[in-house]
Amino acid sequence: MKSKHRPIKSVSRREFLWRYGGGLGGLALAHLMGCGDSLTSGSFLSKEQHVPHHLPKAKRVIQLFMSGAASQVDTFDYKPELIKRAGMPFDPGGKIELFQSSPGVVMPAPWEWKQYGECGKWVSGLVPHLAQCVDDIAFLPSMVATSNVHGPATFMQNTGFVLPGFPSVGAWVSYGLGKITDNLPTFVVLPDSRGYGPGGPKNWGSGFLPSNHQGTLVRPSLENPIADLFPPDDEFITPEADKDGMKVLNHLNKAHLKNREQDSRLEGRIQSYELAARLQLAAPEVFSMEGESETIKKLYGLDNPITEDFGRNCLIARRLLERGTRFVQIWSGADNAFPRRNWDSHEDLKKDHGEMAASMDKPAAALLIDLKQRGMLDDTIVYWTTEFGRMPCSQGSAGRDHNPFTFTSWVAGGGIKGGVTYGASDEWSYKAVDNPTYCYDLHATILHLLGIDHKRLTVQNNGIDRRLTDVHGHVISDIIA
Repeated sequence: MKSKHRPIKSVSRREFLWRYGGGLGGLALAHLMGCGDSLTSGSFLSKEQHVPHHLPKAKRVIQLFMSGAASQVDTFDYKPELIKRAGMPFDPGGKIELFQSSPGVVMPAPWEWKQYGECGKWVSGLVPHLAQCVDDIAFLPSMVATSNVHGPATFMQNTGFVLPGFPSVGAWVSYGLGKITDNLPTFVVLPDSRGYGPGGPKNWGSGFLPSNHQGTLVRPSLENPIADLFPPDDEFITPEADKDGMKVLNHLNKAHLKNREQDSRLEGRIQSYELAARLQLAAPEVFSMEGESETIKKLYGLDNPITEDFGRNCLIARRLLERGTRFVQIWSGADNAFPRRNWDSHEDLKKDHGEMAASMDKPAAALLIDLKQRGMLDDTIVYWTTEFGRMPCSQGSAGRDHNPFTFTSWVAGGGIKGGVTYGASDEWSYKAVDNPTYCYDLHATILHLLGIDHKRLTVQNNGIDRRLTDVHGHVISDIIA
């Protein structure tokens, strides 16, 4: 039987520089890998560093996920034909496949379009703050999904598969590159405060990878952002008693593990306890805003109830990356409910998308601006995506139905060429016609920028060599600087 693949081999920092570096080149590579970078005082480097397949351009990632299917027609995919034919029957030719409706009339965006930046990118008035950042962004307007159902499509964008049970992008990055610091999680998830998107925690699970690579759920809006990190207030639970109890639990767990070394769940649980102990010291400082200036807080929109929640998550993400977290996933939108609390705008797109964009646009732009002014955008990938797009025709009188045939994602920082567009949809923004792009291609590109060959990062599961990109994917070289 073929042996199980291993993650990229671990070596010590000294051995890494001696074997793969040499001179200033080695020091530069060590810097990119997080060895001696901008970690704040009090942090310490992990012993679990991994060697990349090639020289990386980035070392960390922030994923912004728009749950519910943000409309490309109303944000970044400008189509004058929709304005010209507004109110006319939608007839692109051939059978029109919709999720839950019949084709309505052609419906242009309710917001005005303008050109921005030196690149002249057309952007809707729905996202005026992100419009100011277009010269730092590579747009992918010909993304295609393989499902028009929220759950499977959300899994696909996050794990590369439409079925649950597969490792998420963040888990693969954690497994492949290891951690930068020992006192913070490598992969952190910041959900919408109103709830989870479709599939919930399965979107950031570790699947068949070791359990310690799953995302750590953090809710910065709560008094205790990490659940059960601290013992409850109780006269019988003193700091000393808690410490002694952890020692006993650790001893019992390790004794239990000796005869079950192939079960990663217990090892992951032990590591989570050990991490929790370190987090009790590190977390309060990370989640505190006392060290941030009023200017920065205002930049992220913390002074406005509309932008406060998503803004806090974006600012916390930056603080986590500064201190050694490698992958942060931020969610905009929860599950389906009425009134709408996500991007699934079947009934009233202008109202629902207007509210969602108002909460997301300014903080997301602030994240790009803040990372850039701190010099962090150079080695941080920021990518914005959703599960699929929306139709250019109306559903009912004011909504839009699901569209898996084309939607828009964008990427910035970390070796990405700004101010460019790769691919195109048709004149309606109905189907991808130029360079159709799947999540496999986006995932392959992100891994490549992190120094990982997506075809070589594999794990054998049930007799199959599994990888994030399945048997698909190519690096989108046109958007790499």
